[in-house]
Amino acid sequence: FRLRQLRARVLRCRLLLDALLAPDAVGTGKLLAQLLQAGQNNRSLRELIASNSSLLAAKMAERNAETGEHYITRNRSDYFDMVRKAAGGGALISVTTLMKFALLGLGLSAFWNGFAAGVNYALCFVLVQLLHWTVATKQPAMTAPAMAAKLKDLQAANAVEDFVDEVSHLVRSQVAAVIGNLALVVPCVLLLCGGYGLIAGQPPLGVEKAQSVLHSLTLFGPTVFFAAFTGVLLFTSSIIAGWTENWFVLQRMDSALRYHPRVTALLGADRADRWASWLRQNISGLAANISLGFMLGLVPAFAAFFGLGLDVRHVTLSAGQVTAAAVTLGPEVFKLPLFWWCVVSVLLVGVLNVAVSFFFAFRLALRAHNVTGVDRARLYRAIRARLRQTPLSFFWPPRERVTTEAARHG
Repeated sequence: FRLRQLRARVLRCRLLLDALLAPDAVGTGKLLAQLLQAGQNNRSLRELIASNSSLLAAKMAERNAETGEHYITRNRSDYFDMVRKAAGGGALISVTTLMKFALLGLGLSAFWNGFAAGVNYALCFVLVQLLHWTVATKQPAMTAPAMAAKLKDLQAANAVEDFVDEVSHLVRSQVAAVIGNLALVVPCVLLLCGGYGLIAGQPPLGVEKAQSVLHSLTLFGPTVFFAAFTGVLLFTSSIIAGWTENWFVLQRMDSALRYHPRVTALLGADRADRWASWLRQNISGLAANISLGFMLGLVPAFAAFFGLGLDVRHVTLSAGQVTAAAVTLGPEVFKLPLFWWCVVSVLLVGVLNVAVSFFFAFRLALRAHNVTGVDRARLYRAIRARLRQTPLSFFWPPRERVTTEAARHG
């Protein structure tokens, strides 16, 4: 905010100098026009909202760019570490998937069923965060600002190639996260369903429910639209996270927790300090996870109330649901075209979840960083050239280059 104020004052000083030094009245006219525009903006509610939104977007993009760097893998070690973290997230989501079916079996009303589902999702996402695991679809909203920030330096030498490198790193990171999620959610759901079957003597889902799940997730239906809509919710959760963190910092809540007499009396000074520091570092993630969980649960309920017919499709949850339905239907399910269309649908859901969320976050970051005049055609040509030359680099990390000196010491 202060930097923007300084910039506006410098521009006004420049107009003043032009008005004083110009031999004609053009400089004076420009100064008067700028003053009139500034006066109008001071009285405009629309300008107030736009200005505050721009400042909020800039702060969110700055914070998300810092966080997003941690989600971009640049070598094989980072790549497999991402797969490992995503696998942990997939294992936990398998439990969430079966909990969703259990909650549906309670026969609650639409609102309370959505609320219970939201609590289920929110608890899962928060646990993933606390265990330092990851969910693939939550990354794009964080990584997009990091990519947009790099567009500022495209005029430098090798800047375009460096940006294409970052694009390949980002795509590869998303692939690793999706692979990790799906690689464990499917076998974990199989194990949980098998364990339930041994104890209860029947699968968790009935035959009718299993068939209903497959019909709801097939490619020939609204699944594609619902997946894109879920991408919007993923982006919205990042907006809520940024707003919450800004509020937390603006109100100095960490200092309030650290020095409040009642808090320090209850927890002790050292523990209050640790809790305040932990909340300062994790408030954004907590807000994103909790808001996303409740949106995934409650938005379909509210949409049904208004007759909109909206639903959500999350790639990892959808994969778990298809697996649970397949367990109920048995080996014969592999002969059903419906099952294979659901498999294709799950993969497409993953692409849309990631792509839509990244698109909106990237556009917001471009606006926040005031990135304009980017030669997009030049970037597209460079990306297409990389795809033709080394397409595998977008999906698998290349072998790390080892220098002669490093090899000698190794």
